[in-house]
Amino acid sequence: MTEGEPPGETDVDAGDDASAGYESTAADDGTEDADATADDPADSATEETAPAEPASEAAVSTASDIPSDVQKYDRFKKIEGGTYDRANDFLRDRTYITAREWAIARLCADFRTETGVEMTKIGENLPELVPFMTDTYTPQAVNQARSAFEDKVRKAGATFLYGAMCDFFTAEDLDDVMYEATEVAKFLLEVEGVDLAVEDEMEAEDRISSVMREVREQSAALRHDEVCCPECGNEFQVE
Repeated sequence: MTEGEPPGETDVDAGDDASAGYESTAADDGTEDADATADDPADSATEETAPAEPASEAAVSTASDIPSDVQKYDRFKKIEGGTYDRANDFLRDRTYITAREWAIARLCADFRTETGVEMTKIGENLPELVPFMTDTYTPQAVNQARSAFEDKVRKAGATFLYGAMCDFFTAEDLDDVMYEATEVAKFLLEVEGVDLAVEDEMEAEDRISSVMREVREQSAALRHDEVCCPECGNEFQVE
């Protein structure tokens, strides 16, 4: 368990196969089928001579079992299957969240309805929705990952805001922090399939910088009794 994760959150470095509520997709060992064949040779002979279902028909049957909105879902297509560990390592190096939490949080946002989140649909079709997720999940496991994502975002937000308000970072330091955070966030959005125009990126960065300057000014007003901030010289209305 990674330090700082909420109770019950499972470490997913090994490909997430040990997460709580995980539903195994492994096939049965075939012991019962073998016993049945030995008891009834006639049935066995019949099965051996029966024509096999054409591959094309089997594929159509499998595809028809997948909901239409799942088939049309086109996020995460830039990540090929089997790259879970790489995605997980990237996120662990730059964020608090894991690849499992990232993917499921996005799915919970996209499959939200007026009455809630379609967790059963997400869990049952997880490998179809996200190429690097190879196993199905129970609704409880989906909810656990979503909850872990929300908790970590809240804690990270409180940590960052305190760092910005406590006068530990200079204005230039905060600009660097925000630039790095913005680059990581944009990369994750692009991997999800969001096309970001250069103009939109620049506008977002300008707005973020403006907000952070306002945060510094207001936090200075909270920390000091003077009507004039000793750092930037701005005057404040102190009641």
